Amino acid sequence: MSQKRLPLTGEQIRYLAKEYGTPFHLYMEKDIRQNAQRLLRAFAWAPQFQEYFAVKALPNPYILKLLKEEGFGTDCSSLPELILSEKVGLSGEEICFSSNDTPAKEFVKAKELRAIINLDDFNHIDFLAQAAGMPKTISLRYNPGPLRQGGNAIIGYPEEAKYGFTREQIFQGIERCKQMGVETFGLHTMVVSNELNVEFLIGTAEMMFDLAVDVKKRLGVSVSFINLGGGIGIPYKPEDDPVDLETFGQGVKAAFERILVPAGLGQTKICLESGRMVTGPYGYLVATVLHEKNIYKNYIGLDACMADLMRPALYGAYHYITVVDKEDQPCDHIYDVTGSLCENNDKFAVDRALPKITIGDLLVIHDSGAHGHAMGFNYNGKLRSKELLWKEDGTVQLIRRAETIEDLFATLNFTDL
Repeated sequence: MSQKRLPLTGEQIRYLAKEYGTPFHLYMEKDIRQNAQRLLRAFAWAPQFQEYFAVKALPNPYILKLLKEEGFGTDCSSLPELILSEKVGLSGEEICFSSNDTPAKEFVKAKELRAIINLDDFNHIDFLAQAAGMPKTISLRYNPGPLRQGGNAIIGYPEEAKYGFTREQIFQGIERCKQMGVETFGLHTMVVSNELNVEFLIGTAEMMFDLAVDVKKRLGVSVSFINLGGGIGIPYKPEDDPVDLETFGQGVKAAFERILVPAGLGQTKICLESGRMVTGPYGYLVATVLHEKNIYKNYIGLDACMADLMRPALYGAYHYITVVDKEDQPCDHIYDVTGSLCENNDKFAVDRALPKITIGDLLVIHDSGAHGHAMGFNYNGKLRSKELLWKEDGTVQLIRRAETIEDLFATLNFTDL
């Protein structure tokens, strides 16, 4: 059976557990940097290529600063994400602001930072103008609906998703924005999430390039940049193959040269907003076994819960689990691995074959480096865990402390009770 290996030795993980206490999320700096560099190399052919890291995947300023050093900008969808980007020194076209159902104050902040504003709806054009004033550069998010087959449970099928302009609205939106003084236009889409089929990813590029050509033919507007969104998946299961970034980059290049170059759009800037594939495989949730329960099924209870990693509960998502120091033992026991929330779906694994587990064992849940800690919450009064960064020099940095009960109660006023 295929296995995923730990990035550290059992001794190193035990040291971290003793020094910092569990549960915690651990991120590997060197691996994240090398992966970021692979992505940039795959698109080095593209004019002024820009990757906007999806802040929602891992909203920690230490990670954003690390990726800024590699040449990444940020993809933001809220006011706090804009502020995080500002805190690490990003501004202007280093930030792309894509949101939906957007409050006015968020458009105001994006305009203040001179971020690229990526509108989600035709009606947002006038709303933005009234709230913050119309910028000279604007991007429009395209939803192809039934014109694009595919989709998945995470983001939905395009025709059922709440995001973006229809095709006809794209043309209407560009005309409306031109009337309001916009001079530079971009196109954006995001139609899948966690996609491992590279041909589907390349097909999304072809779809957007065709749209850009039609915009030029119909409106005489040369699109300056095309954001292909994120959606690149990661191999959560050990038998899955990762997306070959070189194949993806070369496939987009071939489409670029076949579609855009003959149309006089050969200088169009290409952008991505990957999050999951950048950091996801290089994050790990480390937890301690507190209890074992044997009734109709066998349960292993951890000191972590779905407040630390909710993807399995929300999507039924698979995350590989390693029992520290038992990697080479036979997986001859079947467990549900659970947290302590008053919800029966608070499970990291169901009917999972694992080695014999005893109380006090350390479990490492893989691929928690995106949409892990970020999706935490405080239901049942649970406190979100700490985040650690294993640096390239072998030292460890606490990049977010664990929440306290004082944090949880900070918004309450007990004095008037």
